[in-house]
Amino acid sequence: MCIGDRVLPLHALHAQALRCGAQWPEAASVLDLLQHWDRNLAVLRALRETVPARHDAELPMERLRVHPPVDLPRQLLCTGANYRKHVVDLTLDMGVGPEGLEGPALRKWAEDMMDERAAHGEPYAFPKLPSAVTGAFDPIVLPATTQKPDWELELAVIIGRRARNVRREDALHYVAGYAIVNDVSARDLIARTDYKMLGTDWLRSKSPPSFMPFGPVLVPACFVPDPQNLRITLKLNGQTMQDESSADMLFDVARQIEYISAHVELWPGDLIATGSPAGNGMHYNRFLREGDVLDSEIEGLGMQRNVCTRSQATKAS
Repeated sequence: MCIGDRVLPLHALHAQALRCGAQWPEAASVLDLLQHWDRNLAVLRALRETVPARHDAELPMERLRVHPPVDLPRQLLCTGANYRKHVVDLTLDMGVGPEGLEGPALRKWAEDMMDERAAHGEPYAFPKLPSAVTGAFDPIVLPATTQKPDWELELAVIIGRRARNVRREDALHYVAGYAIVNDVSARDLIARTDYKMLGTDWLRSKSPPSFMPFGPVLVPACFVPDPQNLRITLKLNGQTMQDESSADMLFDVARQIEYISAHVELWPGDLIATGSPAGNGMHYNRFLREGDVLDSEIEGLGMQRNVCTRSQATKAS
């Protein structure tokens, strides 16, 4: 449990938590707490009011290696092409559209298409492997398989209750909290060129190790008044590349949960990455390189810092 820059391990609060009606084992993880989130959150909030100004077990966060706040989610779902300006910009950057359209006319066509999709379309979601998850301050390891690794800062939703066929108007009641993720992507590996009818290949383009920095904290939903009004900012080597509001989502958090839960069952601790706003490397034609430093922030959810390194070829034993 984090209180400002102080960190209290769960085991130090275990006995007191049990007296308050908590349901977690002595060696509990955050994933354990999420299995009975409504009750355990109430206990955590009660404990927060009674923890003394100094606690024998507390440590400053700066002295710790910060692991993902849920270590690890069992399921990762990502929503693609979910920010209006991002998709419009990519349409212009790639020149995708009706033949003969360019400049302002192409932009108008793309904007109208996005408005139509928001009004009558559906989210586009796909899985990403949990083995891609890493900590908020860990390195991003760029594999030799890609020449176009790209950043995608995103608002993450952490599920707090089993969810299946959830109605949009009820969806936010299934959210335990919010966090920061960076859905790092190998742009040159998304499309299958050997057999184009296969379409996209999310395994190789999205799931290498370290391709999802997550954290540093899970902020309970009760402390995030409006997930559709959060500023999302990413800097590459100090230069601002993404600076947008979650208000630009085509499909809001509730609609994404409704759509995903209609097709799969969500479990406590599962993570939904809700799409990335405008300003990816694809837009700038500038991709991640060894030595790059990414500083990422979402309003009220903390900050990440990740240094990019190149993977070393593994020698055969």
